[in-house]
Amino acid sequence: MQTPMAAPNQTDGGQDALVAVSGLTKRFPVLKSLFRQPSSFIHAVDDVSFALAPGESLGLVGESGCGKTTVGKLLVKLLEPTSGGIHFRFPSRDANGGSGEPVDASEIRSTDLRAFRRQAQMIFQDPYESMNPRRTIYDTIAEPLAVQGIGSMTNRVDRVTEILTRVGLTPPSSFLFRHPHELSGGQRQRVAIARALVIGPSFVVADEPTSMLDVSSRTGIMSLMQELAQQYGISYLYITHDLAVARYMCHRIAVMYLGKIVELAETEELLRNPLHPYTRALLSAVPVPDPRFRRDRPDILGDLTLPIDPPPRCRFYDRCPVATDFCEGNPHPPMEEQTPGHWVACYEA
Repeated sequence: MQTPMAAPNQTDGGQDALVAVSGLTKRFPVLKSLFRQPSSFIHAVDDVSFALAPGESLGLVGESGCGKTTVGKLLVKLLEPTSGGIHFRFPSRDANGGSGEPVDASEIRSTDLRAFRRQAQMIFQDPYESMNPRRTIYDTIAEPLAVQGIGSMTNRVDRVTEILTRVGLTPPSSFLFRHPHELSGGQRQRVAIARALVIGPSFVVADEPTSMLDVSSRTGIMSLMQELAQQYGISYLYITHDLAVARYMCHRIAVMYLGKIVELAETEELLRNPLHPYTRALLSAVPVPDPRFRRDRPDILGDLTLPIDPPPRCRFYDRCPVATDFCEGNPHPPMEEQTPGHWVACYEA
């Protein structure tokens, strides 16, 4: 991928960050009832901080249930955080261009939500479930234009036709009035990408957009997303459990475990020099396309710990092969910069 502008500091977000997240936390109550306040919570996202520069792609990786999708939904305001801050500095859409004023996501109310949606969009994981089967492809892609009040009917037809061409659904006239069930999985995902990009957002959360596609379709979708990012200057938060996909798509990778980011670095640095034992375990589980190669089993213990009211110690303690008494008796380690741009949360790193 092309190199974006210098990535901002992991914790403070820098002055030029498009998105700056600080201490982001989301907890879901367990056994909530009308007459009793919940006493237990699922710690889906816990004190997460990172920043995303304009034109940068950040990969968020980890096993299922670690909180990746919840982070994405928080950033596009499909969920509201329990605590923490999310700040956006979107490019100005006026004639002068440049960056607008920082926007605190917690202060975006219903009256301002439409303007926010024009800048921040989400591509969902399942192309079979993310579209209304009763609506045509034109209706699906044109709906954001209608909601935002962009263009006349004729302008919208032209714009939908143009974006269908850009995502490789040609000739566009043969797709405009089809329904989702008439398309393949790869074509549906291209429609989902077109729907997200038709209003020209600056920031897109891509939630495992290729995980349900076959290998041939997956490669085409990833190439398309890279090309569109470079052409339109889009920043992606790319959610995936596949490190090979993250390496192909992302400038930096953040590794998430049980609601916490445990390591964050530039992609090649993280893959070449993983510092957290969980990152090393993930890398050791990546298959190698050589039948003669025999890899040792991942050096990790037990199963994923339940995220309900976890103890304050390191989240990875129960599965960590290098855990010590110090790890058990102290709070979850803070993110520290071990080398320039390489952050890790581990007392033994």
